[in-house]
Amino acid sequence: MLQITREGEYAFRAVLYLASRPVGLLSRVSEIAEAAEIPSSYLSKIMRRLCAAGLVKSYRGPKGGFVLARPAESITLREAIEAVEGPISSNPRLVAKGGRGPGKGFALHPVWEEAQRSFLDVLGARTIADISKDGEAIRDRAGLKKVGP
Repeated sequence: MLQITREGEYAFRAVLYLASRPVGLLSRVSEIAEAAEIPSSYLSKIMRRLCAAGLVKSYRGPKGGFVLARPAESITLREAIEAVEGPISSNPRLVAKGGRGPGKGFALHPVWEEAQRSFLDVLGARTIADISKDGEAIRDRAGLKKVGP
């Protein structure tokens, strides 16, 4: 089954929160964690991965924090999820054991691959900005609390 992990969901929620903020306004991990209801220690790891993927920029120092590295219109849901989960792939249990010959899941394999392509197409076609054109609506739809200005 194609499934997004908790870490992928948290990455998505963190990016959504950053997109809801005024352009250029830095957000601290504690602020993002509170708004997105993610443990701060867990979020720090996710933010490092989002930075490594080029989706988020990090600024150090007393006035430091995080901001989107690119406009929300250019960041897809797939990018946000794969930044922390790696490439999304199909369930290996649906392929024959050892990957050869007909097996229990072999007949389902073509259907499963088609479903995966469709799933990835949807995630790749939707951007963070598509979810909402309005910062308040992004917070509301993601179930995020308003924090700060």
